[in-house]
Amino acid sequence: MAVRIRLRRIGKNPKKRPYFRVSVFDERRARDGRFIEEIGLYNPVDGSFTIKKERIDYWVSKGAQLSATVKSLVNKLKKG
Repeated sequence: MAVRIRLRRIGKNPKKRPYFRVSVFDERRARDGRFIEEIGLYNPVDGSFTIKKERIDYWVSKGAQLSATVKSLVNKLKKG
């Protein structure tokens, strides 16, 4: 099973107020489909995010790949 860590959109109302959860997915699932584990939150409107770094490390050690956006968030977390 190919595992990927990516964003899942949850903020739909009101429109133009996106809000995302950082989730672990089977690569073949849809963006908002069933996920394996939820490991963080991201609000692009104000730039805030929380990520469970130990869970990211666990999944990466098991072979999971990060999406480009999640990779940039993790890099920001490591710098700060």
